Amino acid sequence: MPMIIAMAVRIIRMCGRFTIGEVKDLITRFSIDAPIADMPRPRYNLAPTQEAPVVVRGSNRLVMMRWGLIPFWAKDPKIGSRMINARAEGVAERPAFRASLKDRRCLVPTTGFYEWKSATDGKTPYLARVKDERLFAMAGLYDRWRGPSGEEVQSFTIITTAANELMSDIHDRMPVVLSREDEGTWLAPGPLERATRERIFAPFPSERMEAFPVSKAVNDISKDSEELVRPLRRAGTAKWF
Repeated sequence: MPMIIAMAVRIIRMCGRFTIGEVKDLITRFSIDAPIADMPRPRYNLAPTQEAPVVVRGSNRLVMMRWGLIPFWAKDPKIGSRMINARAEGVAERPAFRASLKDRRCLVPTTGFYEWKSATDGKTPYLARVKDERLFAMAGLYDRWRGPSGEEVQSFTIITTAANELMSDIHDRMPVVLSREDEGTWLAPGPLERATRERIFAPFPSERMEAFPVSKAVNDISKDSEELVRPLRRAGTAKWF
């Protein structure tokens, strides 16, 4: 386990961390018919290789999965640490993702995701979220890997797309954020038509989002408190960003 955590510390990419602070609302927000026996605690700094709740088709089941997709054909599960994101532009062609895109799509619930903005004094983490949704969904894919000894791991990846106007000032990529109307379409059985995929993969509207700088404590995955999602104060003032 320490080896896995150390690996995750070095992975800060798009989308490389996210939050899920409204766990108690997951059941009603996503119409879950098959919840997890032991519901997860709120997370404010969820990192690659850690487990997160995802929504899969079939009476909208909530399942805990490892972040970092391990393709069913992989010989070494460590490949998952490099599969935390799938670029929308090539997801239908990449061997690691194309089978899952056809019939193993999932929703990744979140209350916000982090991105790092480069500056002369280093990188500043920002938290981005949807203004009118305490919980929203990112488009994900999942797979089930079985090892030679019979062990089984369910894992997922988050699809990314070009940044919208708001996010482009911070990073050139962002997760595919799903509208409520598209959540059902994404979970529907069978392949999606190319035109439908392209519409869903379009950047989420900037006017429906907000992003603000947060504490650099989020760089440390051992930190996981609600303090991490609070906006930084403007320098020299009592005002928040």
